[in-house]
Amino acid sequence: MTETLATRLEQAARGAGAITFVDLRERETKLSHAELFDRASRAAAGLAARGVAPGDRVAIVAATSPEFFDGFFGAVLAGAVPVPLYPPVRLGRLDEYHERTAAMLHAARVRLVLADARTRRVLGRTIEKARPEKGCEDLGGLQAGRGLVRPLDPDALGFIQFSSGTTRAPKPVALTHRQILANVTAIGDTILAAYPEQEAIRAEPEAIRAEQEGIRAERAGPHAEQAGFRHVAASWLPLYHDMGLVGGLFTSLFHGRDLALIPPEHFIARPALWLRAISRHRATISPAPNFAYAVCVERVRDADLEGVDLSSWRVAMNGAEPVTPFVLERFVERFAAYGLREEALTPVYGLSEATLAVTFSALRTRFAVHRFDARALLEEGRAIPVAHGERGTNVRDDARGGRESGVECDARGETAIASLGPALPGFAVEIRDEAGERVGDGVLGRVHVRGPSLMSGYDGLPEETARVLVDGWLDTGDVGFLQAGELHLYGRAKDLIIVRGRNHAPQDIERALDDLPGVRPGCSAAVGALEDDGLGEALWVFVERARESDLHETEIADTVRRRILEQSGLHATRVVVLAPGTLPRTSSGKIRRSESLALYRAGRLTPPERVSLARLAVEMARSLRAFARARD
Repeated sequence: MTETLATRLEQAARGAGAITFVDLRERETKLSHAELFDRASRAAAGLAARGVAPGDRVAIVAATSPEFFDGFFGAVLAGAVPVPLYPPVRLGRLDEYHERTAAMLHAARVRLVLADARTRRVLGRTIEKARPEKGCEDLGGLQAGRGLVRPLDPDALGFIQFSSGTTRAPKPVALTHRQILANVTAIGDTILAAYPEQEAIRAEPEAIRAEQEGIRAERAGPHAEQAGFRHVAASWLPLYHDMGLVGGLFTSLFHGRDLALIPPEHFIARPALWLRAISRHRATISPAPNFAYAVCVERVRDADLEGVDLSSWRVAMNGAEPVTPFVLERFVERFAAYGLREEALTPVYGLSEATLAVTFSALRTRFAVHRFDARALLEEGRAIPVAHGERGTNVRDDARGGRESGVECDARGETAIASLGPALPGFAVEIRDEAGERVGDGVLGRVHVRGPSLMSGYDGLPEETARVLVDGWLDTGDVGFLQAGELHLYGRAKDLIIVRGRNHAPQDIERALDDLPGVRPGCSAAVGALEDDGLGEALWVFVERARESDLHETEIADTVRRRILEQSGLHATRVVVLAPGTLPRTSSGKIRRSESLALYRAGRLTPPERVSLARLAVEMARSLRAFARARD
């Protein structure tokens, strides 16, 4: 394969596809693929004029906007290596942001930072800490008069993305053009095998009406789905994250598809925007992490859905974090009346070290949820199905929902886990024990994956790479098992809590707290803490208080202790009740358990500072002074 990101972008530019940017008020701005390529080529010329050479690392720190594409694809066409990083959207944690972002700039050996005008105003302290050789430039002034497209090697670096870093600092994942496009192709081929695009043919009027009314194609006749059927994508996912960049952008752009794009901060402010965009653009593909589906169930009102029709949605990938069966059930139940097909919900598995996707659950069929004996899983490492754990089991009445775990343990001692499907074509998944030996179906162990899109390595970290990448197999650090060739995820190996010689999964403890009065659902962290008594790990639990709760901290803590004792027989040595928004999270929204413990012990686990215009003005002034010092 001689294709690169540049050749695929040129190919897309010859088609009729476009990206539509949707703002908070649902105003739309369209950027055709041809315009995107033209802007990117002129940005490439602008980068070359600034001395950016092939192979140089260029960080893009920008909101979801045409300027992001100028920087990212401008770097690609200039032969440089783009490094997308998240902009400072949580202004209440700017000190933490500057530390983390500067560390990532160092780790990726970035020479130039590109930022939109708004972001650049508060980046001064990051630039002062990292001191990239060519400083930080405004994306708005990047484009030159004439375009530039440098020839590229498919085996050269295409971009660097950072691992999520739930248990340690994010690491720079180096991916070549060949590896990236292998994943894009695997995702695209899997979707097209189930839902092939068709040339436009004459459709019966009844079929057209049936599609408009949200009646399934099977009932309306074959022409309802096949007449001129083309995939359209919609995404609110951040472009600095693998699921947003590869799963949202690349899989639409490089297949010539239209894409409706919503900034992530707008989705958080108004989740209905996502569903409304799917309806308005008749989107067929739209991925999101598990928490997004939960947020829609919790916060989208019927009044927000007037005129919404979700019947076009064929592939609703749920991944990037563990998939919760309860959330799948609730999402289908909540939005079925608006045309949502239950078979659209598609649990998937992937990770940044594999570019993105590794497994897909079966398309065109209802998602699979299986139940297993919880004690056998935890104590014996064996997945023993219970009698009613059949494909498609409804877990609504028995399981506690949540946002951070794919495992649900109920009072009957049963664990519900969603199947994440088999490996994509050309990929392989196997489970290994602690000795590195492959184990059979139904045996819990470490998840290892292999495929054409595995990373070249962690950039500049050969020892870290050698620890996880051996003989073409990647040790993901996840714990799970295979059942009939399908992956079932159980948790992270590093998060396991060991109390008095017995293993305890933190997600089981956390999920048991989600429906407690005063506890914010999906906002708890159970960790094993070594104490001075020499008796090994003790259970510490951090929970965020629900915003509307007027319960005293002591009442909440006592309730948490009782629930944990009832559910798992464990005594929580310490329960810490925190203000909403206090627990540290990754850039993709996952709670950092080990960092929560470290910050607490250092006296730094505090809620984010309230942001005012005065506070923002102070930060901008500090940023300007820092820029001045960085130039000295």
